[in-house]
Amino acid sequence: MKKLGKIFLALALSAGLAFTGYIVGLNHPSTNGQITKTDQAHLEDMHILRDLLDKNFLFDYKEEDLYEGSLKGMFANLGDPYTQYYTADEFKKLMETLDGRYKGIGVLVQASKEGFIKVVQVFDDSPAAEAGLKAGDYIIKVEGKEYSADQMEDAVAVMKGEEDTDVKITIRRMEKDGKNFKDIDLKVARRDVKVDTIDDASFTIKGKKIGYIHIKSFDDVTGEDFNASYKKLKDQGIKGLVLDLRNNPGGSLDVCLAIADKFLGKGVIVTTEDKKGKVITEESDEANDDIPMTVLVNENSASASEILSGAFKDRKRAKIVGKKTFGKGIVQKLFPLEDGSGAKITISEYHTPSGAKINKIGVKPDVEVDVEDQNQEINKQNLSKDIQFKKAVQVLFSEMD
Repeated sequence: MKKLGKIFLALALSAGLAFTGYIVGLNHPSTNGQITKTDQAHLEDMHILRDLLDKNFLFDYKEEDLYEGSLKGMFANLGDPYTQYYTADEFKKLMETLDGRYKGIGVLVQASKEGFIKVVQVFDDSPAAEAGLKAGDYIIKVEGKEYSADQMEDAVAVMKGEEDTDVKITIRRMEKDGKNFKDIDLKVARRDVKVDTIDDASFTIKGKKIGYIHIKSFDDVTGEDFNASYKKLKDQGIKGLVLDLRNNPGGSLDVCLAIADKFLGKGVIVTTEDKKGKVITEESDEANDDIPMTVLVNENSASASEILSGAFKDRKRAKIVGKKTFGKGIVQKLFPLEDGSGAKITISEYHTPSGAKINKIGVKPDVEVDVEDQNQEINKQNLSKDIQFKKAVQVLFSEMD
């Protein structure tokens, strides 16, 4: 498999900033000195509005606030939640998250389809865990200000901050009756947080040793950690593997492709197509580990998780168990600008090896398994009560026989 540039595909914010699928590259705008009549009219309108503010607005304001606000509004009006403008400070924080470490509260959130900011993971030993946050909580206020799903990155930027400071958040949590919600105010510390992206375990069931690896997200550190966990399990003598991608919002495409390549023979992993019709095909090589596998997914599995599960399904490498995935099948590219600011722009759409679309569709499991508690904690301590995991083991045994 060829080595790619740094590409990221994801849906959620890791206690701070989004990895929403991007290729890191530097772009320099070119100008030819020509201004169209339409552009000239827009500039005149901007001068008129600026003059109105100067003469009538009651409060003081900063020049850069107008400029940055106009750029954010320009991107927001495109109607694509993944295409965004970042100020220099925001872009710096975004880049700092890519190595799996950041200063924040230790949660992974995503924009829910209901329009709220939903907690999908609370990291172990994090300030968020200590404060009592749980997967399934909705963050509705940060420092007293309300935020909706389309303001998720703004909310996360506020949650990030200096180490050893606190942030006040208000969460909305489902009551035990499963019908009503209650709002809870919390004070959460900010600390240096390391994202633990891999969890593993092994079990002896019916005389056969089974391995379990939960990939929580695809960060830069995930590839090395995955290989270490898998080697440890192989050394323990596992004969089958359950790969858990539930609640995984995606991350590094390089890491995703490397893991796919480990278990797939020669063939297509994923294809991407841009607005000009240019198609890029990523392939696995001939060498592969043929251990029997099943893959767990749910409605919070997105982007790179959908690439991996879609490739395994289409290539008939592993049965997919759980619920249909989120359906985030587009790629964003990062454009760093010379003043330190930057933009993230949707540039292409990706498809599974069979050519199936993922965006707004998702990957349908081979074996669908619902759960009573949609916000159940997914970790190795709860596997004895996890009906989706139990089904994945059952399917795995049928593949091993």
